[in-house]
Amino acid sequence: MKKTLVLAEKPSVGRDIARVLQCTKSGNGFLEGKDYIVTWALGHLVTLADPESYDDKYKTWRIEDLPMLPPSLRLVVIKKTGKQFNTVKAQMNRSDVGSIVIATDAGREGELVARWIIEKARVDKPLKRLWISSVTDKAIKNGFSNLKDAGKFENLYEAAQARSEADWYVGMNATRALTTKHNAQLSCGRVQTPTLSIIAKREEEIRNFKPKPYYGIKAASDKGTFLWTNTNGDTKTFSREEITEILNTIKKADKGTVESVKTTLKKQYAPSLYDLTELQRDAHKLYGFSAKETLSIMQKLYEQHKLVTYPRTDSKHLSSDIVDTLKDRLQAIHVQPYRAFANKALKGSVNLSNAYVDDRKVSDHHAIIPTEETPFLQKLQDREVKIYDLIVKRFLAIFLPPYQYEQTKVELKVGKERFQTKGKRVKDTGWKDVYGFEQDEDQFLGKMEKGDELNLLSIEETEGTTNPPGRFNEGTLLAAMENPVKFMEERNKKLLETIGETGGLGTVATRADIIEKLFNSGAMEQKGKEIYLTSKGKQLLELAPDELCSPSLTAEWEMKLDKIAKGSLKKSDFIKEIKDYTKKSVHEIKNSDKKYSHDNITGTRCPDCGNLMLEIKNKNGKKLVCQDRECGHRKNVSKKTNARCPQCHKRLELRGEGEGQLFVCVCGHKEKLTTFNERRKKEKHNKASKRDVNKYLKTQQKDEPVNTALADALAKLKLDK
Repeated sequence: MKKTLVLAEKPSVGRDIARVLQCTKSGNGFLEGKDYIVTWALGHLVTLADPESYDDKYKTWRIEDLPMLPPSLRLVVIKKTGKQFNTVKAQMNRSDVGSIVIATDAGREGELVARWIIEKARVDKPLKRLWISSVTDKAIKNGFSNLKDAGKFENLYEAAQARSEADWYVGMNATRALTTKHNAQLSCGRVQTPTLSIIAKREEEIRNFKPKPYYGIKAASDKGTFLWTNTNGDTKTFSREEITEILNTIKKADKGTVESVKTTLKKQYAPSLYDLTELQRDAHKLYGFSAKETLSIMQKLYEQHKLVTYPRTDSKHLSSDIVDTLKDRLQAIHVQPYRAFANKALKGSVNLSNAYVDDRKVSDHHAIIPTEETPFLQKLQDREVKIYDLIVKRFLAIFLPPYQYEQTKVELKVGKERFQTKGKRVKDTGWKDVYGFEQDEDQFLGKMEKGDELNLLSIEETEGTTNPPGRFNEGTLLAAMENPVKFMEERNKKLLETIGETGGLGTVATRADIIEKLFNSGAMEQKGKEIYLTSKGKQLLELAPDELCSPSLTAEWEMKLDKIAKGSLKKSDFIKEIKDYTKKSVHEIKNSDKKYSHDNITGTRCPDCGNLMLEIKNKNGKKLVCQDRECGHRKNVSKKTNARCPQCHKRLELRGEGEGQLFVCVCGHKEKLTTFNERRKKEKHNKASKRDVNKYLKTQQKDEPVNTALADALAKLKLDK
């Protein structure tokens, strides 16, 4: 009897499936059992070929060779993960393998990962599809009992191909057209450029903002302070005349009558579980971690330590098949500092409401929660503990009672005007205990009853001014990318709904890389935690075709891709539209009269061609780069290091070259590299052992490969110019 080959998307899922299918014999990149062989990809193993593979003339970037529109796009094996592709191909082509089960992620991109591998491996064997949203033993068993015919997912594969090919045609051509037209490295794409556009819109709002004064009235009594309210319940108005008129009528009043005293019990339930974007936002807000850094930490907690579930998820809910595992997960975190709360949760019910468990709201993967592995926190790095702590506390909170408080609202009448004050008394701290809730939130009011007359001590005008919207930081930019509707000048409701339903710009898996790429390309920069557009970023928005600067393009594509997935639109018709749009975009760039000007030219000349060099700043430091794109000479000026200042313990910047290299800190501390190394040697007393080196290497970040088609195609570009 022939065996069935199972193709998973990543090693961790492959191992989970292999355990359930009793595949215990370990091979190089696969696991084998009596009836099944389980192997895995590492994200994408195959991608779309670079332009030069279609014609040698594309090896040199020339504007006259654009647009590049091959009739069909070819697939190539990604060199970085080529070894694993060969393993998968060898297993698929084994004579004792009779059929293949596609067990990649249950979604459009997961379908593409598997189908491209199968196509490139030239395999023609019967295909089945495992379609599950979690990788618990129960879910895997149920999935294999109900394998689906892979033919039913052909349209989904077509939609995935269409998305990838469209990104290639538009991104490759627009980037080459802008770069060759203006002799500057200008990267352009349907996600990067609209992201810059969102930042530009916020900067415009801040620039055009005019502070507006507002006014109110405050009445101090022997039982507390009351605020004036209008008939709509607002405590402030933009009309000073209105406030002046009211003050004139009540300024001599020395008594106020209590009109009503209402006490209401309020309940606040624990927040939703984390998806990746919200976790990245909180990690940035609390610890200053970049989106990329948080994702990297999450990958280690998931792949290496096996303490959390799959990180790249856009779901905040659990699927119903996870419910049976909740007790095991609570028992696993029954350790300090979580023991008391885990114990409380285990004594209660683990039957959660649909605010937390809802199959309809789970996409490819459920929310991020702890696994059944018991953590040894002392073995984790400090930043890993911080992220794990966020996930565990959010998980524990959903099992605990709601936070409850009594809110008392007192209305006071002074003349014909109404004033109010509010008090608050906490009844049950509930889930907030997990976060170390301190009972200092009570706002006590003096005892008052309807009809009481209060002595007024003073009545005075209050005033303030409105504030401009805040600049983006990485956390708020992630939120805007996830839901860019308010930044769209689009009146088509269907488009607005579509971009909301499809998760906005990019995906949870790619947003961190997109933000990092925009920093590294010099299109935006960070000052403190705030993000600013650079001159390059502003000019890029001026030079790029208008459609490529709006999130509406993504919404339009997603509507059509959805039709392809449902079989109501042919992929070939969509690609024809994309090619026509590409021709139009390239024509627009070629014939534009707009100019790009470098505002970062230095007085240093390039040693190779004599042109003046540009100073490039990014998150990692500064470098000098020749302004002639074809010359490409570059030289590091300074770079941020992980070395810490002995005075203030902030990260040091390394400047200069060779023996003259110097560490500099923002606090003013300076130290030669040679002196620094000598000091470190004295501190260590001896040379690091082999064991120390291995321990250090294990602590280094190990990102899971993310090989999106366009990202790979653009990987060779030097986008820091």
